[in-house]
Amino acid sequence: MTRTITVGLDGSPESRAAAEWAAREAALRGLPLRLLHVWQPVPEPMAQAPLLGAETQAHWSERIPREAAEGLRLRHPGVEVLREQVVGRPYEALTKAAEDAELLVLGSRGLGGVGGFLVGSVGSLVVARAERPVVLVRAGEQAADEHEPDPAGIPSAATRYRPVLLGLDADKPHDSVIGFAFAEAERRSTGLRVVHGWAMPPYYVYGLASAPEVYHGIARQQAEALTQVLAPWREKFPQVEVFEESFGGSPSVRLVEASAESSLVVVGRRIRRTPIGAHIGPVAHAVMHHSAAPVAVVAHD
Repeated sequence: MTRTITVGLDGSPESRAAAEWAAREAALRGLPLRLLHVWQPVPEPMAQAPLLGAETQAHWSERIPREAAEGLRLRHPGVEVLREQVVGRPYEALTKAAEDAELLVLGSRGLGGVGGFLVGSVGSLVVARAERPVVLVRAGEQAADEHEPDPAGIPSAATRYRPVLLGLDADKPHDSVIGFAFAEAERRSTGLRVVHGWAMPPYYVYGLASAPEVYHGIARQQAEALTQVLAPWREKFPQVEVFEESFGGSPSVRLVEASAESSLVVVGRRIRRTPIGAHIGPVAHAVMHHSAAPVAVVAHD
């Protein structure tokens, strides 16, 4: 069975932006695009209302994916566009759909003039439960936003892609996250910027004021560890130029700042299959809510 790039579609501006991003990604990967519209019927008493009858609701529910598919086929003629409608609760249906998808794409409202996302409850629940990569795209996201400015200083889809940005823990690297970021950079013929933030061991903290050489020694060790982790990936993806950045501290702020100059931000999320329930780590959570670029959350064991 051929996997698809699947996008959750509800007719909102954010879901339309997600569908456009998903179509571009489908073209890069040579995969079909699947538009998934989840229809959650209104309660029976409301369904009997003149303006919310079953026929009216069914008409609008069918119209959303049909019109979206027609527009996407015109704007992306090389992409096969499929559409599907299911009945149920959105987060459950989307999480289920992710199982058969190469990638699940969801829209997220932007924070007005402030760079960042407003991730709703459905998006958060899906990201926390899906075991396939999930990409969040802000309302208003344009193809040109992912590219370098032209000579006039204006972002243009005709110029080179901005680098892909990867948040990486060199002490606990995961191949699925690293491989995803390298592959995305290769598809875009662009570079990969890797940000690694690290914390000082607790037993060193109190002696740093009088021993700065200790800090610098650990910093060198961490930078070398990052280089070693990335070495085999550089060999596997020789066309991807890699920029390494290792520093003491949380990577969240650095990733958010660098997202403004990135085409895509990639972070990982540990899969939890315990009674404790689903979980989104602090770095992924911060990037999801404040990134200025689309964010790919890649689940790993």
